[in-house]
Amino acid sequence: MDARQLSYFLAIVDHGGFGRAAEHLHIAQPSLSQAIGGLERELGVDLFHRVGRGVVLTDTGTRLIEPARQVVRDLEAVRDTARSARGLRRGRVDLVSTPSPGIEPLTTLMASFAREYPLMTVNVAGAFTPEEVVQHVRSGAAEIGLLGSAGHPRTADLRVLPVEEQPLVLLSPPEEEGAPPERTVSGGTGPVPDRIDRADLGGLRLIASQRGSLMRQIVDDILAGGTDAHLAAEVDHRTSILPLVLSGLGHAVMPSSWKPIATRMGARVRLIEPVSRLRVVIVSRASRMTPAAQAFLGVAEHYARTRPEAEPGGSAQA
Repeated sequence: MDARQLSYFLAIVDHGGFGRAAEHLHIAQPSLSQAIGGLERELGVDLFHRVGRGVVLTDTGTRLIEPARQVVRDLEAVRDTARSARGLRRGRVDLVSTPSPGIEPLTTLMASFAREYPLMTVNVAGAFTPEEVVQHVRSGAAEIGLLGSAGHPRTADLRVLPVEEQPLVLLSPPEEEGAPPERTVSGGTGPVPDRIDRADLGGLRLIASQRGSLMRQIVDDILAGGTDAHLAAEVDHRTSILPLVLSGLGHAVMPSSWKPIATRMGARVRLIEPVSRLRVVIVSRASRMTPAAQAFLGVAEHYARTRPEAEPGGSAQA
């Protein structure tokens, strides 16, 4: 058994079959099948059930995924250490992120990391829920996970680094008719700009992501409140929400990480009161991390220690 065979095995798992894995690896499919057959003979077990023209992991194959990823990653760590010793400082960080933290603070973290380690590569996979991020890190598919949730996820076996908190805001079309009123301070002389009461969201057309996020929870609470609010669109990809808002389709509850780009694009952004906050954390294994991943965590720790307090309706930049 060698690292090449394990890499081939993981490619089949990640790409859903021999054909796509062979294309990704740039090898002929018979060569890939021969390598996996040799691995199965050496281990004395079947790793895949052949079903028609497809394959399904056996129980043994499923149990092999995590240790195989660790072996391959450990070998990469050896190569990275050797490269670093030659002054090249090359390496790769495998990271997974939910959509909103994937705008900020990920952009700032990656820019800071690139300035300090210009020859490193960061590979960012996507996940829709905090649970998916945790599973990616636990399985070894990623070394670092960036997620946002209402509270801390269940990560007793993982290291958790609190990064920042992002208040929820309402994204509205640039020119909205029948806009809900801005909040007025009791005893004040007029409305408070860039703020809106949650109670005033009841009559809106709303755009939301699938269930499983704090933002969707707020929308569901509004819809269940007996108001005439309407769910105008429900989308899997959160990156579709801002274009839909800009088209005038409706309004969206999102974290303040979206505020800079939404404002530049012409959307109206208001802090929702009372304030709910998305807690952004990084999860990682407590040990056996590659030098590249350790370096990225160092950048994240510095960001978390030194970032300024966020503005009430925005997201601070480091």
